[in-house]
Amino acid sequence: MVSTARKIKKPLLKRSTGDKLFSGILVLPAVVITFIFIIVPIIDSVIKSFLDFRVKNIISNQPGTWNNFENYIKLFQNQKLTGAVINTFSFVIFVVALQFIFGMILALILNSNIKGARFLRSIMMTPWVVPTIISALIWMWIFQPQYGLMKYLVQVFTGGTVADFAILNNPSTALLGIGIAALWKQVPLTTLLLLAGLQNVPDDMLEAARIDGAGKVRTFFSIVLPYMKSVINVSMTMAIISNFKQFPLIWTMTGGGPDNSTTTLAILSYREAFVSNNMGSGAAVTTVWMLLMLVVVFVYNKLMGETEVD
Repeated sequence: MVSTARKIKKPLLKRSTGDKLFSGILVLPAVVITFIFIIVPIIDSVIKSFLDFRVKNIISNQPGTWNNFENYIKLFQNQKLTGAVINTFSFVIFVVALQFIFGMILALILNSNIKGARFLRSIMMTPWVVPTIISALIWMWIFQPQYGLMKYLVQVFTGGTVADFAILNNPSTALLGIGIAALWKQVPLTTLLLLAGLQNVPDDMLEAARIDGAGKVRTFFSIVLPYMKSVINVSMTMAIISNFKQFPLIWTMTGGGPDNSTTTLAILSYREAFVSNNMGSGAAVTTVWMLLMLVVVFVYNKLMGETEVD
């Protein structure tokens, strides 16, 4: 009897090795795109921050020359960089803190059994989907000093005539006005993320807390917040990064004015590179900007990782 059994060919690669190779092939395009469009430009920007590199170098295709940290020295000497750093941190702290507070309050309301909660959820994202430039134009009209909606509302509630209500034209209130516009646009996404975190808190833990006699405040701080820690970490990290690099809203509403009161690092970088035509100085601002953002995000995540809510 002739045997018809055939030898089973061994696979060229082990299953685990093949899975790793396939995964690597899938990830490769993202890695290549990240390297070409993010890593390389960052390295190029850091190098140019130490060079005397202007528009004429680009036109003549000539490399910049080493200028002994002159870009950084000039920025610190004329207080441009210091003022931009202060404005950036003031803006980020103000917007991110209130973004979390308002987002959490709205998430708690939408997570309750109030009437119309589904309808509110459906329209809640409207400000977030509106393009940033359009949002800026809307709030410029609201803050318009002659016929703006805000001036009209103030007059209605005070019952008098408001002569001067130029929020965006006043150096002491311009950054506040931009912060309000940023909150209007960004709070909906934060609310949605926090709402998703609230809905994932185990019901049995909440029921156990009620049985043990814990009040709503104690339950919120001892059970709800710890279970939402990862969601809060992600949403606030996104908020920090988003507001650190906020450019179109500020540039459209004030252009960095008045009197540089709203000139953040993003605005200063653009001015130095494309208004003053000094690419090296703009790259220096961008380098400081990037390092500060990385430090802030690192410190925040470090604190969030070590802080426990009792």
